[in-house]
Parts: sequence; structure tokens; C-alpha cells
Amino acid sequence: MASVEMKDQTGKAAGTLELADAVFGIEPNIAVVHSVVTNYLSSLRQGTHAVKGRSDVSGGGRKPWRQKGTGRARQGSTRAAQWKGGGVVFGPTPRSHAKHSNKKEVKLAMRSVLSGKLADGELVVVDKIELDAPKTKDAAKVLNALGAEGKRVTLVVPRESDVVELSFRNIPGVRVVEDAQANAHNLVDNACLILTEAVATHFGEVLA
Repeated sequence: MASVEMKDQTGKAAGTLELADAVFGIEPNIAVVHSVVTNYLSSLRQGTHAVKGRSDVSGGGRKPWRQKGTGRARQGSTRAAQWKGGGVVFGPTPRSHAKHSNKKEVKLAMRSVLSGKLADGELVVVDKIELDAPKTKDAAKVLNALGAEGKRVTLVVPRESDVVELSFRNIPGVRVVEDAQANAHNLVDNACLILTEAVATHFGEVLA
């Protein structure tokens, strides 16, 4: 099994944690990670972009001049695209940008990211993070002790970690994610991924 040295929140060694090889020890599938992440980002788009076509703008009901005999080009409406105030041709219309990824692809992408982070030395496992009150200063001390100060950090914590989330969320470049909300995008979009022991064990169970 893959193993990683655990730390406590003061940065001291807290033993070794055995990790599931099926989750933290595979060869990362970069193509699947790219597909899942781009699909996720596409699904976040609102798709509310819109322009008015010639049937949506006001006016233009009467033919501006007769068809023949004027010497000018024939025109049927003053709201055609070539006229000032006319409609837009082939402009964007409201639509959904959502794309689907299979469940197996989603899990493989997360396993690939976790394995890659461990192999690249960007994974930090902490036995637990406990703070008495929501204080950004205390959270900054934890990051400094873990060697993650000044880095883009994703901290994955168990549910009901409100004090931890409130403490870390004001630090620039730090994102706090509950284990149930973790996905390939927020796991890979960082320079340092911090997991608690409970979260690392949880991932080893649900992603295997």
C-alpha cells in the first residue's frame, strides 16, 4: 500500500498513514482528468448570453422603397443586419453548456489527481485540524507549520467543520472543501492539497 508521513497541525510528525493503492497509487489518466474538469467548468456556465435578431428589434415593418426603378439595391426591411439598428446575424442565444461525465470517469479522475499529488509531493496529510474559535491568525499559523504558507491551497475537511472553514476562508489562495463536495477540479487546482486523516481514509473507501 502507498504510505504518507502524517503531520499534526503544528507541523510535527504524527506517524505514517497507509493509503489505498487503488486510489493513491495508480498511473494518472491525464486525458480523463482533462475531460472531467472541462465538463465540470462548462456546466458552471449560465448560458444566458443573447442578442436580438431581425425579428426581435423594433420597426422595419414597411418596405423602405419599391423593388425596382430606384437605382438602389433592393431592400425588404430597415431592420435587416446591414442597416443601423438592425438585428444580429447568427448571434448567441440562451442555451445550456452542461456536459455529462460518467460516474466511472469522475472517480477515475479523482483517483488520478490524488495519485498525482502524492507522486509530486503536493499532498499533505494532517491527523486533524482543531481550532477553538474562528480566527484567521490561528489558521495562518497552521498553514505556516505545514509549509503551505503563500501557496494556492485546497483544504479538504470532514463535514461539520464550520470553525475550520470560517478560519481559513479569508486567507488569499486558500479554498476549504467538504469531503462530500470534493471533485477533480478543486483537488487539482492548487499547489498544495491538504487532507485530514479522516478524509484520506474516506477517499480510500469510496473511490476504490
